[in-house]
Amino acid sequence: MGLCLPCLGDGTQEPPDIEDRRLKLAEAAERRQRESSNRGILNLHSVEEKRKRKEKIEKQMSSGGSSQGGLRWTVS
Repeated sequence: MGLCLPCLGDGTQEPPDIEDRRLKLAEAAERRQRESSNRGILNLHSVEEKRKRKEKIEKQMSSGGSSQGGLRWTVS
């Protein structure tokens, strides 16, 4: 009867390098995170433009906000 266990062979098979395995796992995790963050967004370019516009407006408000008494309206 034959056994189908690779560990009982010649022993020439090396175990995977730990650092390589960690690197591959980290890359896979980053890829999954990117994919999940983009899920449901049809047009990434428009989302980036909106984010940049919002940051620009916030920057303008923070630079000019001190003369207005520090109060501002935000509409979402």
